[in-house]
Amino acid sequence: MKRLKKSRDFGKLILVAFVIAAPLAWYAVNLWLQDYTYKTQIVLTIYLLAGGPAFTIALLTIVYQSIRAATTDPVKSLKNE
Repeated sequence: MKRLKKSRDFGKLILVAFVIAAPLAWYAVNLWLQDYTYKTQIVLTIYLLAGGPAFTIALLTIVYQSIRAATTDPVKSLKNE
């Protein structure tokens, strides 16, 4: 249960980082595109399509590392140290 709480906390941090980074990236891209004659519209969908997989990869990494730590034999770890 403790690990689930830590995973949830880490997920919240990733979400907060996305909420901070997405508007900053949108603003920077709009500033950069102002110099071009032919412009394209930057929509929120692009950022969601980038943030979704990033969030999924981060959570899969947490799950993988948690399973690996849970199944590792502590005796082998102590022998190596």
